[in-house]
Amino acid sequence: MLKLRRAVVVDAGTSIEAPEQELVIELVTAGGGGDAARRPAIADVALVGRAEVGDEVIVNVQALDLGLGSGGSDIVHVNLSRGLGGEEDQDPAHPARPARPARPHVMKLNYTSLQHAVAPVEEEWTDLSTGPLERPVAVLALHGQLAAVAWAYAQAVPGGRLGYVQTEGGALPAGHSRTARALRERGLLSGHLTAGAAFGGEGEAITTAGALHHGLCALGWDAAVCGPGPGIVGSSSPLGHGGMSALDSAHAALALGCSTLLVARMSSGDLRARHRGISHHTLTVLDLLLEPVTVALPAGMRSPVGADLRAGLGAVFGGAMPSRPMLELDVERPARITRHDWRRAVVDLPAYASSGLPTETMGRRLIEDPLFFGAALAGGGALAELAARGDSSNGRHEEGATEGEAKLRM
Repeated sequence: MLKLRRAVVVDAGTSIEAPEQELVIELVTAGGGGDAARRPAIADVALVGRAEVGDEVIVNVQALDLGLGSGGSDIVHVNLSRGLGGEEDQDPAHPARPARPARPHVMKLNYTSLQHAVAPVEEEWTDLSTGPLERPVAVLALHGQLAAVAWAYAQAVPGGRLGYVQTEGGALPAGHSRTARALRERGLLSGHLTAGAAFGGEGEAITTAGALHHGLCALGWDAAVCGPGPGIVGSSSPLGHGGMSALDSAHAALALGCSTLLVARMSSGDLRARHRGISHHTLTVLDLLLEPVTVALPAGMRSPVGADLRAGLGAVFGGAMPSRPMLELDVERPARITRHDWRRAVVDLPAYASSGLPTETMGRRLIEDPLFFGAALAGGGALAELAARGDSSNGRHEEGATEGEAKLRM
């Protein structure tokens, strides 16, 4: 069951532009009074409206009560003081803007109490042909990779049009991503679409394939990056985690004829053995993919596993590595990952560190986990290379390339 509580808003913040409002609330006790303990809460303005101090709200408290790492706030379910009069003449996903010419009629979060109608971008493209699109798509394992990928791509392709498709696997509301908002403001992203159950983007797509097609064809993106919103669902099992959304996204991109790159989740600082070196999230996707894709490593790193990984860390990151003892980095390598097209890309950690973009992942700073950011930067560099080449080989050997050049040597 939903774990809902009544609460009163005691601080409504000052920003009036952000799509997500940060609140401070006091839970209402059975006797009607406020609880002395104040709690953080967030409200998706497009769904429940903007709150003011003194408003009575219903909040979902389960994630905060469970102490989930990515669920550190209560979520406003409905504002009883001012959230009960939806405007039919507005686009529910963007109440501050006039409605689209096409009346919203497709439900997102359908058959839940937060279902709302959107006008899908797929209907704006009347040509029934679906490809091949022959433009590159980078698929993320984590939202935390997005900034580094977009920054590296922009360094290599100044003025390039890179769009973002947000999928399931992490947070569903687009407004929850401060990173995407910052990248849009700085011109490092040319658009932000939400696909499937994800919602609240600048355009709403029914499917990931539909979002990619719309961005690359109708919006004129030169390349796309596709992945989950902030946070990630996980169970520590091989298949039960949000990183598996990358498998579906990669297959959608491949089916559309896109040159598809998987941005490897790697870490030199994660305390969990399953995520050290190259994460089991990435290895599982690489093992299960029906076709080869491109994967990038920082230049100078020969392999993402074994002794070559440890040697590569020192060679690539040098002084960026912390002085504390290295974590064990032994990773069991699935044999099938050698079929993919492994490429190397130069990374510039100091320049990224001074960019003003996020330099922390799951509580670890860049200096504490340079491999995480280095792998994401390599992904952005490789994406730019694919865009420049118009490369749609998707890991298949280029004419004249030897098997050793086309595949990772391990």
